Amino acid sequence: MTYKFSPSSLSLLKDCPRCFWLKFNKDIKRPDSIFPSLPSGMDKILKVHFDHFMKKGELPPELSELKGYKLFDDEELLKIWRSNFKGIQWTDKKGNLFRGAVDNILIKGKKLVVLDYKTRGYPLKEDTHTHYQDQMDIYNFLLRKNGYETEEYTYLIFYHPHKVEENGHVCFNTDIIKIKADVKNAEKIFKKALKVLENDIPTPSEECGFCKWVDTYNCEVE
Repeated sequence: MTYKFSPSSLSLLKDCPRCFWLKFNKDIKRPDSIFPSLPSGMDKILKVHFDHFMKKGELPPELSELKGYKLFDDEELLKIWRSNFKGIQWTDKKGNLFRGAVDNILIKGKKLVVLDYKTRGYPLKEDTHTHYQDQMDIYNFLLRKNGYETEEYTYLIFYHPHKVEENGHVCFNTDIIKIKADVKNAEKIFKKALKVLENDIPTPSEECGFCKWVDTYNCEVE
């Protein structure tokens, strides 16, 4: 049996190995939760915003502090890499597919640097960026598996509302965070995912309410 993974599906592995196993091996999924539409809407207009500057060969104002970079300008390839259905893909020798959809790419010299947009309701906490470490490591890993040279770091750009002007326009603050990219971490995540799925179902986690839900309703999981 082969599997298809994305950063979001692999995040479930860290959250609860049992739920991860149930999803991929028994098609027992967690109930859908309400997902706010604002981040998706922001993501869409930010891509238009960045592409506007990319076509002019410039960086947008919020990236003015980054020197020596330019935006990736292969529009057709970027369109594929941004697609949730395609993205940047790599298949291992057993046929397991790994893919991830990036927001944008910076170029520094001959190397690529992943740039990801995040929308928040509040200013950053000291550890906010750490929640996206695995995601950024996976993107870097996939680019390298496709033959691209990448820097040993990536950038997160956070947008959070600051004030509403008299004309009704909402102003956002931006924070740019540079984080070290660890390709070996991405490799460990993939190997762990396969190991979990190829073995017996993990024991329930005491902290996972979804595991308790499956057990309460006596779902057939063995």
